[in-house]
Amino acid sequence: MSILGRQAILEEIRRGNIIIEPFNESMLGPASVDLHLSNAFRVFVHLPTELHLTDDMDFKAATKGFLVPPGQDLIIQPGQTVLGITQEKITTRAGIAGWLEGRSRFARVGLLVHISASFMQPGIANHQVLEISNFGPIPLRIIPGTAICQFIFTRCEGAIEYKGVFAGQTPTNFCHD
Repeated sequence: MSILGRQAILEEIRRGNIIIEPFNESMLGPASVDLHLSNAFRVFVHLPTELHLTDDMDFKAATKGFLVPPGQDLIIQPGQTVLGITQEKITTRAGIAGWLEGRSRFARVGLLVHISASFMQPGIANHQVLEISNFGPIPLRIIPGTAICQFIFTRCEGAIEYKGVFAGQTPTNFCHD
């Protein structure tokens, strides 16, 4: 398993093994691609006294989806978690997997973009859902369109492909109940 650098990412894009929609080469770093926050979010509103964690649990039952209107933003209070999703759709062929990571400039003020689900399986074809949490001491204003996280690609051995429950996520089906 090896992490793909800028030139290797561009080569895999050229070969069709990585598809990023929309894509601009300015999004590429030395070994990652920046992803931007869409305007689709889910907030926790239906808070039961407890939530049973089972394989068939539906996170939408405890959250409400909405779109932030153009030109507006969202304030995340200290201790609050919201779900967001990237503007970009990432498609990888079998043998290419990746990790979603935050950006240090935002982490330094307490913003997390994933809680524990950072690994993306080979063969994905979806927008990446973000578990956005404010662990800092002050409210954070997040703006749709911001390059909020980065995706790191890696090669895997063996022909494997993701067929899981979250395959095909889009901002539209993410924020609608």
